Amino acid sequence: MVLYLIISVITIIITAIMLYQRWWTSNIPPGPKPRFLLGNIHELKPHWTHSFSEWSQTYGPIISVWFGTQLSVVVSNADLARQVLKDNDHQLCNRERVAKMTQSGTDLVWSDYNPHYVKLRKLCTLELFSLKSIESFRSLREMEARSMVESVYKDVMIDSTDDQTRKPVVVRKYLAAVVLNTISKLMIGKQFSDEEGKEFKEIVHKEHFLSGSGSLLDVIWWLKWVSKWLVSDKDFLAHMDRRTKWFRGAIMVEEDVAVEDHEGFVRKLLVLKEKKELSEETVHGLIWNMFTAGSDTTAVVLEWAMAEMIRYPTVQEKAQQELDAVVGSERLMTESDIPKLPYLQCVVKEALRLHPSTPTMLPHKASETVWLGGYKVPKGTTVYVHVKEIGRDPVNWINPEEFRPERFLLEDTDVKGRDFRVLPFGSGRRVCPAAQLSMNLMALVMGNLLQCFSEIPGLLCVMKTPVEALASPRAATRVIPLNMG
Repeated sequence: MVLYLIISVITIIITAIMLYQRWWTSNIPPGPKPRFLLGNIHELKPHWTHSFSEWSQTYGPIISVWFGTQLSVVVSNADLARQVLKDNDHQLCNRERVAKMTQSGTDLVWSDYNPHYVKLRKLCTLELFSLKSIESFRSLREMEARSMVESVYKDVMIDSTDDQTRKPVVVRKYLAAVVLNTISKLMIGKQFSDEEGKEFKEIVHKEHFLSGSGSLLDVIWWLKWVSKWLVSDKDFLAHMDRRTKWFRGAIMVEEDVAVEDHEGFVRKLLVLKEKKELSEETVHGLIWNMFTAGSDTTAVVLEWAMAEMIRYPTVQEKAQQELDAVVGSERLMTESDIPKLPYLQCVVKEALRLHPSTPTMLPHKASETVWLGGYKVPKGTTVYVHVKEIGRDPVNWINPEEFRPERFLLEDTDVKGRDFRVLPFGSGRRVCPAAQLSMNLMALVMGNLLQCFSEIPGLLCVMKTPVEALASPRAATRVIPLNMG
């Protein structure tokens, strides 16, 4: 009797699970056939967004991809992006947190959409990203751009007197430095030392590696909790210890330093921490968000823009002609010149269209079941918006693979979340709050480089390695050398 009861209960449970799975997966978007427990992860390429693109060509602009037992839905056209980020924004604005660095969700980037997130976003917007705040820090950005130009000039001229002996410069080094210095002065009132900056870059590089090197243990639910008992993640623990040490040394200075002795945005956060309005974990997470998200995204797009202008020299020539006509050769371009430089603004927009720093945006998560493109997206599904694919959709763009800034002169296209054909900063409740600041900084840095230097034959442009360019000071520009004495 007892055995019969046990068998009956097990049968009922298994049947219920099978019926639930059949209902849960019915009417979901098409996609590659998953394997039992593995899903589609055995088919993913190292750059898994490439797999998304290929599967979208086969199955359509909305596809289902299984990471182990976790269903993910990927959308790849503007209409579906609108459905995710506008029509169903409220149900899809939470975050899917997989990588261990993101699982607490107490920061701004990885928090679910809740009162805590709204509070952090409002704080960041008022203190850093409002139009008033952006304007108040304008001189700081212009000073950093000027310093960058001086550094490039010094390095290209130091051991050479002509273009034949001039050594190429690694573009990334200068772009990363100007962005990081700008953010550090906003956040802590000073720039990092060379050693602190080098350590920061190494930590961020390691963090990206750890976040992108997930295994079966990360995506298969029954192995995830087993791994906690069987596996000791020494790499992760060592990384977090290294990150904490750098953070305390470079940003928080000393534990017993008074709040009044801190500067920048950090001071505001520490005041809120003392008032018990923010936890220490939230303060650390928010500061780390600002440094990593801001420095990486802006520098990456700038490097791609410079690389594209090497491939398309006529674009560089047009931008420099505009700078010569509007700014002249007696002074460096400033942010107040940007509204009068429409072609330069188009170069920035085109770089953002072709090379968004996060090709699929950060993952959203369905807080309830919704319908997208006529398909069911069950509660708990991870949703990706493939913005890189959308920005290259031939339905919306003529010759989409070509770097052609002129396309934005023909039509005033918003790139900050209102036009769903180009979404480098996302849209809706999770749109990047720093979009305007980022665009101003990109235009300023790019304009200063174009105003003062031009490329000459002998360029290496392979994006698997840093872009190297033979930079030559422009004869028409008399603003350099600046303060080289």
